[in-house]
Amino acid sequence: MIDHLGIQVADMAAGTRFYDTVLAAIGARRILDFGDDAVGYGREEPDFWVGPAADARQPRETHVAFTAPDRAAVEAFHAAAVSAGAEVLHAPRVWPEYHPHYYGAFVRDPDGNNVEAVCHTPE
Repeated sequence: MIDHLGIQVADMAAGTRFYDTVLAAIGARRILDFGDDAVGYGREEPDFWVGPAADARQPRETHVAFTAPDRAAVEAFHAAAVSAGAEVLHAPRVWPEYHPHYYGAFVRDPDGNNVEAVCHTPE
């Protein structure tokens, strides 16, 4: 059900040094690195992400992505979220910067969290 999870840190350099060290101890490593914007960790795929907090004084946004069985389910998730009044962050589309078949939609839940549905299979 959960595809990946992302957290925010106050200091990217300190946060990534910490996660580089502790995740290596359990066999994980940096898989995708977008510099100061985000770092993705995992064993084979990036399933844990670290990004910078927008404002250290505000609650930190959590990002959770749910695995969808196909692209139609991603689109159904998006439509359901819109009908429930969610703020759309990104409509369904392919995200080639992650991998060629990454198809996802992102919305904000009522508490401000970034919630995604993603399908990894080709069309």
